[in-house]
Amino acid sequence: MTRRVELSGWGRWPRVLCTVASPARPEAVAPTLAALPSAIPRGLGRSYGDAALNAAGVISCRRLDRMIRFDPGTGLLEAEAGVTLDAVIAAFLPRGFFPAVTPGTRFVTIGGAIAADVHGKNHHRDGSFADHVAWFDLLCPDGELRRCSPQSNPELFRATPGAMGLTGTILTAAIRLRRVETGWIMQRTIVAPDLDAAIAAFEANLDATYSVAWIDCLAGGARRGRSLVYLGEHATRDDLPPARRARPFEIPHRRPRRVPLDAPAVALNRLTVGLFNAAYFRAGSRRSGPELVDWARYFHPLDSLLDWNRIYGRRGFAQYQCALPLATAREGLSALLGAIAASGLGSFLAVLKRFGPGAPDRPLSFPIEGYTLALDFPVSAAALRLMDRLDAITREAGGRLYLAKDSRMTPETLKAGYGPALDRFRALRAAQEGPGRMTSALAQRLGL
Repeated sequence: MTRRVELSGWGRWPRVLCTVASPARPEAVAPTLAALPSAIPRGLGRSYGDAALNAAGVISCRRLDRMIRFDPGTGLLEAEAGVTLDAVIAAFLPRGFFPAVTPGTRFVTIGGAIAADVHGKNHHRDGSFADHVAWFDLLCPDGELRRCSPQSNPELFRATPGAMGLTGTILTAAIRLRRVETGWIMQRTIVAPDLDAAIAAFEANLDATYSVAWIDCLAGGARRGRSLVYLGEHATRDDLPPARRARPFEIPHRRPRRVPLDAPAVALNRLTVGLFNAAYFRAGSRRSGPELVDWARYFHPLDSLLDWNRIYGRRGFAQYQCALPLATAREGLSALLGAIAASGLGSFLAVLKRFGPGAPDRPLSFPIEGYTLALDFPVSAAALRLMDRLDAITREAGGRLYLAKDSRMTPETLKAGYGPALDRFRALRAAQEGPGRMTSALAQRLGL
């Protein structure tokens, strides 16, 4: 059974009226797919743009949410693709296990995390999500179910992470979890007065398990790129106060708050974002010494504010996330921040991370060794013009954009960023299926 639903990504732009099917078991996905003219799989809809939109068919994987087996000796979890990282953490953190890689929200599915090859604050040390996947079962466009691993169907195993569902529908997967002693992170804050200081802080702390920076994208002059760099390590039981050691995975309960309505379009402007950024930097600058922070606050601070995407108003927003190679990152980031500051269209959710080596054998995996900058802009004609300018700076620096966050990139920018790997991916797609069988609004826009 299908239904017609208007869908969007997390950015709420663009919106597409889609035919949606919601199979309840993995074995029901093949006949559902066969009944649609074309389709794209969709998890919780947390990709920001149009990657999980297709007017002709969307396969919702939310009901494929069963955990199958877990080996505590190896930390290997087998689960259906619709299981969320939220459910994984709830089930296994009390047993001393945590996802090896988690993005900025825990409200993503395992299938979606593989399809986007999500990264976290530890990419410089531990790589991206696909580096911790042992295998997955992929329902291919020809209707065949294939087990994909480094040994079995290795080309599909490499091509699927980052491909945003275009190689097929992941039905089940085996992922490796990491052992932890507590549910707490030992966090250290480094105050960086400018971009050079922020980069120096990252480079001096490559041995830290986790690192991430909030960056003030409106500060100009000598303060350009001022940041708060947050380093983190999983706290041991001995790191906890004596009163907490008996229950090391118990953290204070905080009821999530909800954004009740769409903010007015004028709410986010240079003045309000500038005031927020100045206050946030001052508050962070007062932190001193290591502090214990619970896992939810460190990894997923925005998850405590449900529907936070409504802050950007009814028209929605676009996230701009680029990766710049290490050799050109400093100059490229300075140029990006200069263009943003000059435009006055600042983002108060601006994040800087250090990437380790990428995975060149995965054609559409986003990370490359260097730095990634992520920013949000309410959708407007001025914001779209600014992002075109940012594209030019990213291309000049030899960088690329993230498909999971994109809603407006051009085919030319995609080609410049992914190069010959893009041709390899298109060749695989051409050999795998007829034109348009597994496709999305993103694929149609970019000629994938």
